[in-house]
Amino acid sequence: MPKFVFDFTEGNKDLKDLLGGKGANLAEMTNLGLPVPPGFTITTEACRHYLEHGTLPEGLTDEIGAHLSALESAMGKRLGDPGDPLLVSVRSGAKFSMPGMMETVLNVGLNDDSVQGLAARSGDERFAWDSYRRLIQMFGKTVLGVEGDPFEDAIDDAKRAKGVEDDSDLDAADLRALVATFKDVVRERAGRGFPTDPREQLDLAIRAVFDSWNAPRAVLYRRQERIPVDLGTAVNVCSMVFGNMGLDSGTGVAFTRDPASGEQGIYGDYLQNAQGEDVVAGIRNTVPLAELERIDAASYHRLLEIMETLENHYRDMCDIEFTIERGKLWMLQTRVGKRTAAAAFRIACQLLDQGLIDLDEATERVTGDQLAQLMFPRFDEAALKDARRLTKGMNASPGAAVGVAVFSSGAAEEAAARGEDVILVRRETNPDDLPGMVAAKGVLTSRGGKTSHAAVVARGMGKTCVCGAEELEVDVRERRLTAPGGVVVREGDVISIDGSSGEVYLGEVPVEDSPVVRYFEGRLGDAEGGDLITAVDRIMKHADSRARLKVRANADNAEDSARARRFGATGIGLCRTEHMFLGDRRQLVEKLILAETEEERTAALDALEPLQRADFEEILAAMDGLPVTIRLIDPPLHEFLPDLTDLSVRVALAGDGADPQDRRLLEAVRRLHEQNPMLGLRGVRLGLVIPGLFAMQVRAIAEAAAQRRKAGGDPRPEIMIPLVGAVQELEAIREEARGVLAQVARSTGEDVPALIGTMIELPRSALTAGQIAEAAEFFSFGTNDLTQTTWGFSRDDVEASFFSRYLELGIFGASPFETLDVEGVGRLVRIAVEEGRRTRPDLHLGICGEHGGDPDSVHFCHEVGLDYVSCSPFRIPVARLEAGRAAILAGRG
Repeated sequence: MPKFVFDFTEGNKDLKDLLGGKGANLAEMTNLGLPVPPGFTITTEACRHYLEHGTLPEGLTDEIGAHLSALESAMGKRLGDPGDPLLVSVRSGAKFSMPGMMETVLNVGLNDDSVQGLAARSGDERFAWDSYRRLIQMFGKTVLGVEGDPFEDAIDDAKRAKGVEDDSDLDAADLRALVATFKDVVRERAGRGFPTDPREQLDLAIRAVFDSWNAPRAVLYRRQERIPVDLGTAVNVCSMVFGNMGLDSGTGVAFTRDPASGEQGIYGDYLQNAQGEDVVAGIRNTVPLAELERIDAASYHRLLEIMETLENHYRDMCDIEFTIERGKLWMLQTRVGKRTAAAAFRIACQLLDQGLIDLDEATERVTGDQLAQLMFPRFDEAALKDARRLTKGMNASPGAAVGVAVFSSGAAEEAAARGEDVILVRRETNPDDLPGMVAAKGVLTSRGGKTSHAAVVARGMGKTCVCGAEELEVDVRERRLTAPGGVVVREGDVISIDGSSGEVYLGEVPVEDSPVVRYFEGRLGDAEGGDLITAVDRIMKHADSRARLKVRANADNAEDSARARRFGATGIGLCRTEHMFLGDRRQLVEKLILAETEEERTAALDALEPLQRADFEEILAAMDGLPVTIRLIDPPLHEFLPDLTDLSVRVALAGDGADPQDRRLLEAVRRLHEQNPMLGLRGVRLGLVIPGLFAMQVRAIAEAAAQRRKAGGDPRPEIMIPLVGAVQELEAIREEARGVLAQVARSTGEDVPALIGTMIELPRSALTAGQIAEAAEFFSFGTNDLTQTTWGFSRDDVEASFFSRYLELGIFGASPFETLDVEGVGRLVRIAVEEGRRTRPDLHLGICGEHGGDPDSVHFCHEVGLDYVSCSPFRIPVARLEAGRAAILAGRG
């Protein structure tokens, strides 16, 4: 039979999968000879069995009994013995620290008989009855599901009747009366009496810990932190030590460094004559940990010694819980402490300087998510106190943004052109809103979630976004929103949105720039930034030196290209040419679509070509000497035409007086209208169906490169054919492109080599990659569309309808549009990599979907052997850091 229970003397810190973080660290401290109360841990395997089958695994009850007997022998007491009771605490402890898990139950083993023995042995009747009332209160809340208010109300009534303010002012008689009241509360609210059998108390508490794994709070936290749903939690049963035995006793928490800033020093809180939950609940005011030196110098200096021992042993900042019982210090918990992003970078470099870790491990200790937090702007905390809050939505893309509210993409562009900062407000966004999103400082929607169009695009652009603010009524036609309480915000009114918290404020809240962004932009002076910037710079340089994956940018204009280069991009992995056809140029695309003769089509293409050429020239100049992958037009042409419904209404209302151009447009819109345009006439199909379209784009690229070469530049264009599903499609376009390149070389006298490759974004292209590689010099995986076509759903449509339910059910651990679906989409990528390189060993491979900036996805890209990832400019530093971390972690095996 498997072993389900481990004594604290049997485990160690490397057994977190089995013993949970708390149990593994209790065992480690025991091994170090630190003062840990004896106890045992029930494994996560037992929890998983219980959750799967609804019953405890065979033999667990007896195994618990055997370890309980051993504990009783070691302590010289029996659980709940009326004369001299052994009491224990029961605590949850998963592999990862999870605030949503069950709260601790203290003093298990007390009943009407053993409370008398505790009073006699301790010589303190008040202490005994205080411990008993705490057990009933905690057991009622955490094990029997009784709401906490009735217990707190009873305590308040007792203090009011006594005329005192603090719990500590209640005497033994008051607490004895509270015990009776608490029992009545349990009986009324739980439908059963408080269990008086000590072993029943223990067994019920253990089951409650297992059940808490699927409590709503725990599920929510796991979802937010992407913690696997199948880990389960361990249970820690620990002999009680008491911090509520008088002024020579107490409880506290300590950090070996400041978790907010990373500064070294004495950080923590202490509370005399209290048990652990008093500190957490804030029932009484604590004192700074440094005050313990005055209260109990011996315990204080022993604690400092232990803190140093633990930090040196774990080689990291530690979070510690301790209790002092009548002058004796006991360690109840330690773990590697959670910290802010700024503290993480500082602490990593401090430990490096102390010689506790090396540069590789310092780089491992920080994450791309933490770096991203440091890059977003933020509101001035002091100013928020006076800000007028309108509502709270979903914190879709971090940062702080202030601007006038506008309710259309066009209004955003116009206001931005006037030099105004704007917040684009929509019910939800769609691809037509892209120009407005580019122009806006932030995006606010009343619908959608973290994988909606607004959220995904905003994160990609480094824009602040609050989604799903359901309390807002957004009236696009009237250009206003109505907030709770009837507050109306009209177009032109100033609002502030906090993408880190989801809060929305009326009026302007002052914003502070991120010094980390100024550092990456090269705008930070040598004397600015302090130790945080020094730490970021140090770790980023090492990450770059270790990375095998290169990081390119998704950029469609010279401004974004230049910014990407400042952020450390090694080229452009995706330049979306369709973004160059927006605004005033849209009319030229309309002319191309409406062309009825070859002459009309040629004229429209001739008008577009110089505009494209100028765009490419600017981008190639910004990325001089670096590769620039340019994707030929991809989306269906109907996206460049008016909306079918709007145009139909306009023509119908005009009747016989309708504009002939509108009639022609309506006919074209109807002709091009598709039920599922994502799977229709787009990508390579456009190049095959519309003569001259791709040739015009290739000519513009080649001529722009030739001009750059003549100007002394070093252009390195790469031409990417989108949505290829069969090698024959690619061959046809490749031959046309090669002909154009040769023609431009002859006419300009400048031979500019350009790789020709394809975007792998269909399952068929991945599965036939060996064939496609015969005609392609590079693959770029378009994981956004590959995810859509693999799963069979549209990102813009499904998030609001069922994504949240899929997350609740555990079908998704995270949205497949946020983090690459390794089992499905990743399998296709792996097949394409293997078969493509089997055909063409020098095949260059990259990824240009938004996953290119996601930390987990970057690690997958390293593992599968890609050459580069490409992401939005703002996410380049994150991808650079994670590329280095991926190489380091892979090297450790």
